[in-house]
Amino acid sequence: MDTPLSATQLLDYARAILAQQPFSQWLGAELVSADREHACLALPVTPSMLQQHGFVHGGVLSYLADNSLTFAGGLTLGGNALTSEFKINYLRPAQGQQLRAEARVVGAGRRQAVTRCEIWCEQDGQSKLCAVAQGTIVSAG
Repeated sequence: MDTPLSATQLLDYARAILAQQPFSQWLGAELVSADREHACLALPVTPSMLQQHGFVHGGVLSYLADNSLTFAGGLTLGGNALTSEFKINYLRPAQGQQLRAEARVVGAGRRQAVTRCEIWCEQDGQSKLCAVAQGTIVSAG
């Protein structure tokens, strides 16, 4: 992003990036909101995402953490970014109709941003925190 974008343009830009990710499209991920220091991804839970106990597989939660952290940090860094590392803590088994990952930038420099996210399980209008993550996002350009 060479010129500053309006909030609507920034969200459209971020959604265009998500649309170019075949894995995200296959899962059915949606970028609900995004700005220069925040991103929210939602994912409907399907039976193919469950593990043997009927909970959402940890790999699905890791995907949401990775992608939401990178969108939040990447938009802060100008748009072209990659995950350098991230850590996730699973707090409770993920169950519900939808997962929502809310990521925010904690701090940023010219080449990297540290971001945190919370992943919520949503069922019948109620949300429960099921995981938290933190990561370092680096400029790829």
